[in-house]
Amino acid sequence: MRLFAALVPPDEVLDEISRAIAPHVGQVPGLRWPDRDTWHITLAFFGEVPDHVLPELEVRLARAVRRYNVLDLAFSGFGAFSSARRARVFWAGVTGDSMVRLADSVKAGARRAGAAQTDEKRFHPHLTLARSKQEVDLRPLVEALSGFSGTPWRAEHVRLFRSHQGPPVRYESLAEWALAPAARS
Repeated sequence: MRLFAALVPPDEVLDEISRAIAPHVGQVPGLRWPDRDTWHITLAFFGEVPDHVLPELEVRLARAVRRYNVLDLAFSGFGAFSSARRARVFWAGVTGDSMVRLADSVKAGARRAGAAQTDEKRFHPHLTLARSKQEVDLRPLVEALSGFSGTPWRAEHVRLFRSHQGPPVRYESLAEWALAPAARS
């Protein structure tokens, strides 16, 4: 089964993103806009994981997540991979508490559990909003949305998802773990 770990922003924050991109959806030829119910911030992609690895993976991920405090985050700006001029992925950027250590810990736990295909790309926190099979110039789109700054929100849980290939692609939540409560000052 294809698995990944992710943060799921609250609905009211996703509403802001939806409103910001609404005038642009369907306006760029070749750009596919997945359903909003698939939106998430991937911490780690594990690829194909054998069924027998799942119990140990859940134990390792729970342990990794418990070591980190809730994250104070916000969406800010838009961009594209590999670049706005030669894009295949359009995304909303995420700012706030560093998620890099959490993502690294989740990946390490997955490798120890036997998820051998764990993605080793450098972590870049983002919310994927659209994809293209061919490179497309998204500079006008990125520029049009450059002033966007979303309401701050708190990520309190990490979820393990199973990806069912489509069309349409569907994600099934298999488990969820709470990040540690924020320290009070």
